[in-house]
Amino acid sequence: MRFDEAIQQAKLVLHELTGLDISSVVSAEKEDDGWLVLIEVVEKHSIPDSMDILALYETRLDAEGNLREFKRISMRKRIDTDTEE
Repeated sequence: MRFDEAIQQAKLVLHELTGLDISSVVSAEKEDDGWLVLIEVVEKHSIPDSMDILALYETRLDAEGNLREFKRISMRKRIDTDTEE
């Protein structure tokens, strides 16, 4: 499975399982036995959009693109950003 295929598969499967809108792919990396893809989703839409609740999910696929595991690892408001000084 190619890099772009792994990303698309992770997005598709996570959306199908949770019904949540995909916001962005944060990272993707090849592991020995598959892929690790971090995906940010919209957990709750708000007005204004800056108050949306976003969650970061860790998804793991095997080498064929089958979902092995997914879990939510953090949540934040869209307006909240991490900055390092």
